[in-house]
Amino acid sequence: MRKVILYIAMSLDGYIADKDGGVDWLSGHDTEGESEGSYPGFVRGIDTVVMGWETYHQVVTELSPDEWVYEDLMTYVITHREEMSSEKIRFVHESPSELMKNLKEADGKDIWICGGASIARQLMRDGMIDRFYISVIPVLLGAGVRLFSELPKEQKLRLMETRSYNGIVELRYERR
Repeated sequence: MRKVILYIAMSLDGYIADKDGGVDWLSGHDTEGESEGSYPGFVRGIDTVVMGWETYHQVVTELSPDEWVYEDLMTYVITHREEMSSEKIRFVHESPSELMKNLKEADGKDIWICGGASIARQLMRDGMIDRFYISVIPVLLGAGVRLFSELPKEQKLRLMETRSYNGIVELRYERR
């Protein structure tokens, strides 16, 4: 069965965006020594990416306005907006957990939860995330969009791997 994976970066103090929603702080401590980390290997194991409207909007307006960076993946954008879907980008109105149940039953590779925090929190609350790939960026933001919040019950995880490069620490956990 397909796995649902949260692959995301956060500041050392737990934020995925600064107080203005920005992500220009997503880098290691040496901009000359950048590395893609685990992303190339990770993306080979997925064929589907899921995100909320705000993440989608940030990608198409700020991060990559000239090209869709996930062109090799089937993208689902969870939104209440009425948008026109295309062959590779589907705008859906179902809950994140309902979408995951449907996607997990279909054939394919693993499913990437790309953002944002609200989608991730709903899936965590419902116990729908199988793996967590968290890259901790060497910055303290002090405020912003927090990744983790209160959950109705604890979720035990098993540490599967750690690695570090350029001041960034990558943590990979699985639910146990």
